Amino acid sequence: MKEKTYQKERAFFSPYAQLSENTRGRLREERPCTMRTDFQRDRDRIIYSKSFLRLKNKTQVFFAPDGDHYMSRLTHTLDVSQIARSIARCLSLNEDLAEAIALGHDLGHTPFGHVGERVLNNLCPTGFNHAKQSLRVVDVLEKDGKGLNLTIEVRDGILNHSKDGNPMTLEGAVVSLADRIAYINHDIEDAIRAGYLKADELPPCAYSVFGRTTSARIDTAIRDICEVSEGKPYVRMSEEKKEALDELRTFMFDKVYSNVNLLIQESAERMLRALYTYFLERCEELPAVYRETAEEDVPRAVCDYLSSMTDRYAVNVFKRLYVPREGSV
Repeated sequence: MKEKTYQKERAFFSPYAQLSENTRGRLREERPCTMRTDFQRDRDRIIYSKSFLRLKNKTQVFFAPDGDHYMSRLTHTLDVSQIARSIARCLSLNEDLAEAIALGHDLGHTPFGHVGERVLNNLCPTGFNHAKQSLRVVDVLEKDGKGLNLTIEVRDGILNHSKDGNPMTLEGAVVSLADRIAYINHDIEDAIRAGYLKADELPPCAYSVFGRTTSARIDTAIRDICEVSEGKPYVRMSEEKKEALDELRTFMFDKVYSNVNLLIQESAERMLRALYTYFLERCEELPAVYRETAEEDVPRAVCDYLSSMTDRYAVNVFKRLYVPREGSV
């Protein structure tokens, strides 16, 4: 069955696509699957990982929102996967590779969204970056310290999915664009729903270049990428759409990301700082999978543990350690 997939890829993929049979392999050699390609196997490993399951209880932008229809880190990841697969299919690229990268790109994200990332980056002597942490998750932390042993191409795409990344495959470039398209547009939707933004406050380019609804803006972006990149050795947007998307991104940082519910942001920051200090001084209380790292680098081990937490778990650990219980002295 795997050979049939290889044959289809040879027949129908763009000459610039990453063929599954030409993967650069894994960090550790292992017996290949007889049915699935290596990229399909990576996708399955990510979906069944513990870090993927935890994404459902991690903040995208709004922490503990009053409503059931806000984006979580998991729904954002699925959104990126859908957009990336649509673009990859249109450009005759490797959809399985794009999907695997998309599903793994935020596995190392902190609780409380980018607030958590900023706090850990300030606390850890060597810094903290969610893309690098996502790679560390799949290489080192998953499966009780054994890692998922993903392919070089998927690992590279995860590491380089941010705006300033430089992925080695076009499929990685697709995910990087899909990530920006997804979070900008659905964060706009969430901000309007939460009352932090009104639709008529969006910059003119949101309507004149992309459209009046979330689906219209995403559709316009995907079509633009496909038209510009069809048959080319690159994946990019037209200059007009790129400038408009950058303008929307800047607008969201200025209007929403830096201002949304400052009280909750301050509470999340206090919790993470307190937890960091606690486990830095008591690294023997870290779960076993993190104690091995603590033997050489305690701050990194603490960041590994804290970044793995869901919002709810971080709050519960903080309460257990710092909030007096009824009847306690």
